[in-house]
Amino acid sequence: MKRWTPVLCLFAVTLRADEPARLAEPVRASGGIVATAELVAARVGADVLRAGGNAVDAAVATAFALAVTHPSAGNVGGGGFLVFRAASGETDAYDFRERAPAAATPTMFLRDGKYDPQAHHESLLAVGVPGTVAGLHQAWSERGTRPWPTLVEPAIRLARDGFVISDGLARDLQDVLGEFSRHPPTLAVFSREGAPYAAGDLLKQADLAATLTRIAEQGPAGFYAGETARLIAEEMKRGGGLITKADLSGYRVAKRAPLRGSYRGWEIVSMPPPSSGGIALVQILNILEAYDLSASGFGSAFTVHHMAEAMRRAFADRALSLGDPDANPDLPVARLVSKDYAAELRATILGNRASVSSPDSFTWQRDSAETTHFSVIDAAGNAVALTFTLEDSYGVKRIVPGAGFLLNNEMGDFNAGPGLTDARGLIGTPPNLAAPGKRMVSSMTPTIATKDGTLVALGAAGGRTIINTVVQVLVNLIDHDMNLQEAIDAPRFHHQWLPDRILVETHGLSPDTLALLAARGHALELGWPWGSRLQAAQRRPDGTLLGAADRRGSDSAAVGVAPPRRDSRTVAGPAGTRGAGSALGR
Repeated sequence: MKRWTPVLCLFAVTLRADEPARLAEPVRASGGIVATAELVAARVGADVLRAGGNAVDAAVATAFALAVTHPSAGNVGGGGFLVFRAASGETDAYDFRERAPAAATPTMFLRDGKYDPQAHHESLLAVGVPGTVAGLHQAWSERGTRPWPTLVEPAIRLARDGFVISDGLARDLQDVLGEFSRHPPTLAVFSREGAPYAAGDLLKQADLAATLTRIAEQGPAGFYAGETARLIAEEMKRGGGLITKADLSGYRVAKRAPLRGSYRGWEIVSMPPPSSGGIALVQILNILEAYDLSASGFGSAFTVHHMAEAMRRAFADRALSLGDPDANPDLPVARLVSKDYAAELRATILGNRASVSSPDSFTWQRDSAETTHFSVIDAAGNAVALTFTLEDSYGVKRIVPGAGFLLNNEMGDFNAGPGLTDARGLIGTPPNLAAPGKRMVSSMTPTIATKDGTLVALGAAGGRTIINTVVQVLVNLIDHDMNLQEAIDAPRFHHQWLPDRILVETHGLSPDTLALLAARGHALELGWPWGSRLQAAQRRPDGTLLGAADRRGSDSAAVGVAPPRRDSRTVAGPAGTRGAGSALGR
């Protein structure tokens, strides 16, 4: 499992005099906030806001910077989703999820009738047609204000001139060095002639700088046609992949109506299919709305039991029903997110007994992945929640020679093959089987929640754990009255239907709670090093902006622009949010 180590530091946090000091405080600002998994990219986004760009401008610049400085998940060779909310309340959802090549088939990951996980996740057959460049460009063309080349330039500079490798990135690169060694062009970029990089070294990526320059000068044509497309197609042919120049030139972003729900008076705006995240999020919150979680308390057996049962049911529906809406026009979206359906599911939950998950049934009796998310809010109140990914950490672990960027292995998010659902969590239901041009189901859950002038933009990394991470942070904010940083810091747990168990973060639940859950019949896996990391930004009714980064990631950072200085005092802030203090006062 991917390890994480908190980085200890102190930074200044400015509080209003009428607010009590808390153990964990978010970063405060007034001119904009960017919360990301990596400090250098957060600063790039903050610089765009400082120069007069809006939230979409900052998101585009941050995303391209992450493609350089956060190579495990930031990308131009992957895809994702962007949820936008204008200060006026207008919303958009941009689907730039990868698509299957034209040669894809439902049984492409079977060998002699048997499932081949290597083909599904580790070969060039696992690479979907990337969508990131097209998605960022379309969001910018409709909502951006700054010149496109200006937004890509910081990433070009970071790739060409290099950036200082952090301790966290050095450890990451060392961990995957053996896998990179199987592909010499990748090893050449991410090592010093086969030796691991060390913290403090300078990482330069000349080929990536050239690719980014083509994107800056030509827009999407600099990626989906011409030199970059030629290099991708040649690598596919060389390594047995399926993507062709025609697949690349045919890629299109899907602009969709955002998914909407509500929870205790909060409006929830999230991503619709092919993301399963928004549906599962709303479904879980709908079930939980009837329980008084504030009274039962954070981390109690009652709270954890009922949340786990809601998670279990949402993930079963995810497996049974969800896929690419363009390939499955009859997806039961309205039913799954309805309050009436939540009441039906809630009626099957016993307060004193765990349900049983089975791959043979989707009815209820009374009985890594590597992704990255960032959130941006500008001074006017426009907000972006953007999650994008290569699927596994560093994708398929291969760059495109001459182009310098890592390829995704997103085809691994298609179901393994027809009828292969099993108790280990393998899924073989029809809606999400591979097919030409189809978009694979995702757990990415970029979300914007609003109530009475307060807005929160949030989302997470971490495969299927993303959905339950977003659920728990919202519940922490709304039901348990935590501030943004406390809500993210709080211990987590996870249930995803199959395997039938609750994963509990290290030191996540008390022994008494664990005993009560076991007595209800829950299987528990303890001491799990939580892989999901959430980044969030918040706007209060008075215009104050707050940012918080998940300190489970050693390089995560929230960077604010022009924080207020009126009627303030300074206290010591929380340990572990790398570099956030350096952003204050800029």
